[in-house]
Amino acid sequence: MKRPRATSPPSISTTVKPPLSPPVTPILKQKLHRTGTPKWFSLKLTHKELTLPLTFPTGQTFRWKQTGAIQYSGTIGPHLVSLRQRPGDDTVSYCVHCSTSPKSAELALLDFLNAEISLAELWSDFSKKDPRFGELAKHLRGARVLRQDPLECLIQFLCSSNNNIGRITKMVDFVSSLGLHLGDIDGFEFHQFPSLDRLSRVSEAEFRKAGFGYRAKYITGTVNALQAKPGGGDEWLLSLRKLDLQEAVAALCTLPGVGPKVAACIALFSLDQHSAIPVDTHVWQIATNYLLPDLAGAKLTLKLHGRVAEAFVSKYGEYAGWAQTLLFIAELPAQKTLLQSFSQPISKLDNSAEDNETTKP
Repeated sequence: MKRPRATSPPSISTTVKPPLSPPVTPILKQKLHRTGTPKWFSLKLTHKELTLPLTFPTGQTFRWKQTGAIQYSGTIGPHLVSLRQRPGDDTVSYCVHCSTSPKSAELALLDFLNAEISLAELWSDFSKKDPRFGELAKHLRGARVLRQDPLECLIQFLCSSNNNIGRITKMVDFVSSLGLHLGDIDGFEFHQFPSLDRLSRVSEAEFRKAGFGYRAKYITGTVNALQAKPGGGDEWLLSLRKLDLQEAVAALCTLPGVGPKVAACIALFSLDQHSAIPVDTHVWQIATNYLLPDLAGAKLTLKLHGRVAEAFVSKYGEYAGWAQTLLFIAELPAQKTLLQSFSQPISKLDNSAEDNETTKP
């Protein structure tokens, strides 16, 4: 299911103006090239492999902005790029607005999009295992799981705890604004994500003043914990990609403010832990409707988090996190409206005896 990964280093909107001094870090020594008039190139990913509205505004990242009808812009390390999907055009195009190297930007973008994983093959495999998934996949093709920089992903999901999309976005925009400014697109400002060193120079009081509330102590505590890691926090986070899922989640949960759900999000969206299942109330409802009907009406507990994750892996295999992502997206209001508009609505399937047998503990 994988294509060869291009050789590249790991990949690693602002309305709120921070009351902080501009960053003075080594990133300012980079030689950045701004391209002027955008030149668009094909990314050679069809709509079956990447559909932008099913990938970016669905809760994986809060740093990419919609800058056109079907266009999203964001930064990957020192690269500012846009992705565009035109009606009637089967492929996705990209342009590089600012970069240390256009070729490096392309490689970083492919890495960020997990482009070596064939979504069509995954969807075919999941559809054989689950007819309901097959029906959903007909209408929701191209929902990819991103491969973000672990530090960037970690800080974003610390901001997401018990929060709404609007406030999460403002917090993430504030953090992003501490990094090197790379450019403006359609009224949004874009920055390279700040380094651990830069984040360490922001106090809990400054984060609280910016509206982070109790999350301020988690961010400063996590930054301090990462800086104390042998070899550095960035290397420690990247090393979690080499562990098995349980070990990676356990390691993440040692950081302030990181619980099982946040750890699973970070593991799935940045650490190559493709079987990670972030369990929230929406995923719990999906599980009790289709995978664990015997638990319908029960209260979600930490112990049941494990049962839900096991049920998804039992059903879909080692890439269960990708299947869960599409099922989660299908429950979002915009997608539910879309699905209801088709002539043959997708109904809840009866759980067969075989299904019940495979999901029992």
